[in-house]
Amino acid sequence: MSAPQPFHTTRWSLVLAARDAQRPALEELCRAYWLPLYAYARRSGFESHEAEDVVQAFFARLLEKRDLAAVGPEKGRFRSFLLVALRHFVANWRDRERAEKRGGGRVRSSTGLDLDLPGADARLAQMAPATDDPERAYEQVWARELLRACLEDLGREYAGSGRGAVFDELKDGLQGTLGEGQVAERAERLGLTAGALKVALHRLRTRFRDKVRERIAATVESEADVDDELAALLRALAG
Repeated sequence: MSAPQPFHTTRWSLVLAARDAQRPALEELCRAYWLPLYAYARRSGFESHEAEDVVQAFFARLLEKRDLAAVGPEKGRFRSFLLVALRHFVANWRDRERAEKRGGGRVRSSTGLDLDLPGADARLAQMAPATDDPERAYEQVWARELLRACLEDLGREYAGSGRGAVFDELKDGLQGTLGEGQVAERAERLGLTAGALKVALHRLRTRFRDKVRERIAATVESEADVDDELAALLRALAG
């Protein structure tokens, strides 16, 4: 599957467009949530190829059955909507699989999209290594995928404004601290004073936090829900 493209619309905007079968919005929506949903399926006991089938069929059902037609920002958190929908889908899938085995058939649903992520199991092992609980795995992968997307978006922003070197030198300081020796070395490489580099790092961290908040705000009904969702993000990251 090709690399994810930059997000230019909100998650709810993608939902509203995808439910009208606009293919670019559908592709972006599916790719944004593929890995968290795959994590749920794998931790539910499906083998890798089976989990891929489940996620593919889940997205197909959302479109074919028009399940997205009744969904909008007023319904609340998109993360929670997907989790509940997948939980019911997996239960029905197991019932259907048993029926198909008895009947000797196997139905395949498809969105017509290539959604498989290379190395999905390796990424899952890194993002949710210590849990066999499907919902916890979903939450952990959702949280880490959200941060990854924000980091990539921030990198594009810095590169687009001619500050790519600053981002490359400082990005590992977003979730940790830089020692004085590291600050001095990187400041020298960038042609900055140590003080100027610390200011640049502070600005980078602030912008990263802004992007996380913006991305979360795009998936909830109101601004009042953002802090609750941020708290859920932190809980997921804590394991």
